[in-house]
Amino acid sequence: MKQLLQLMCDVAREAGARIRDVRAKGFHVERKADKSPLTEADLASHEVIARRFAESFPEIPLLSEEGREAPYEERSGWSRFLLVDPLDGTKEFVKENGEFCVCIGYVEDRYPVLGAIYAPVADRLYFGGAGLGAFADDGRSTRALHTEPPRNGEGLVVVASRSHPDPRLEEHLAKLNVADTITRGSALKFCLVAEGRANYYPRFNPTMEWDTAAGQALVEGAGGSMTDLDGDRFSYNKESLMNGGFFVTA
Repeated sequence: MKQLLQLMCDVAREAGARIRDVRAKGFHVERKADKSPLTEADLASHEVIARRFAESFPEIPLLSEEGREAPYEERSGWSRFLLVDPLDGTKEFVKENGEFCVCIGYVEDRYPVLGAIYAPVADRLYFGGAGLGAFADDGRSTRALHTEPPRNGEGLVVVASRSHPDPRLEEHLAKLNVADTITRGSALKFCLVAEGRANYYPRFNPTMEWDTAAGQALVEGAGGSMTDLDGDRFSYNKESLMNGGFFVTA
């Protein structure tokens, strides 16, 4: 398991370096069938990730946003697999605000066990998993991460999506004691909860499984939780890869 996590971290950094290269040279933006943006950086990152894991762990299936579509009839037989978003936050990448990342999750028996999230602009790597702890590495030092619930009487620090506002979220937060709301792009929202800089990340509008697996593993490693709207631990490898709503809590 440690060998796999180390490779996930190394590959996330390598893929992030490829993204930085594309960003420095300039890039074109295309549109996929669902109208979401696609750039050379998405594809370059995917190529690095797919190649490295095929070389080192060919026995573990890899499901990537930019890779081959695997029908549920095939996926339903997977007891473990890698779940990857090569460039999470492509909209933020196109806007050049730095709020994008590489997400690599490892799922066993429908739950994320390991996660690595790399932020190329900040050159910061987040990694961990339930029972293993959670950590951040900035290239100079590695520190342990711990979620921080609000203290008695203090309001929640909530993190929300920068590019996907939702009126249901506003209605939900209106019922709570909220001290501050931070907006952030991509899976970096999970990182804020894992670091203790935010206590709560509620989400009602759609995401895909590759958007959340690495972040869930990180938050759970830091002592937090991620549940569906009914309060059950969030699970993966569903027949539809589109996620329902969820709550990430310190």
